[in-house]
Amino acid sequence: MKKYITFSVVALFLLFAAEGYSQAVPAGRQEITKYNFLEVIVVQKANNRGKVKRIKVEEQTALKGENISIDEIEEIEETSTLLNYMNAHNWEFLDRQSVVSDDNDPVWMSYIFRKRK
Repeated sequence: MKKYITFSVVALFLLFAAEGYSQAVPAGRQEITKYNFLEVIVVQKANNRGKVKRIKVEEQTALKGENISIDEIEEIEETSTLLNYMNAHNWEFLDRQSVVSDDNDPVWMSYIFRKRK
């Protein structure tokens, strides 16, 4: 009986060890997905429901070799048009952060987009 219990414990250990080993990824084979990130600054009028006052895009390395330009982005007049434009050019919306100083001051928003390299 004692041999049977010992054998069961060892078999159970080997079973879990083999399962854990089969799920492990060998070193050097796991690839991290790389993205290009792009920041677009949108200045909106306060209390005006998405009416864009100005869009500002700084020169960024993510724009090199892409089929979009700073001028095209800065000519956009609505937030929804910006999101549709970026989506049409395979840029995924990732995050938005806003800064508001006062009730009548414009709202500064930073839109972050990413594109797979």
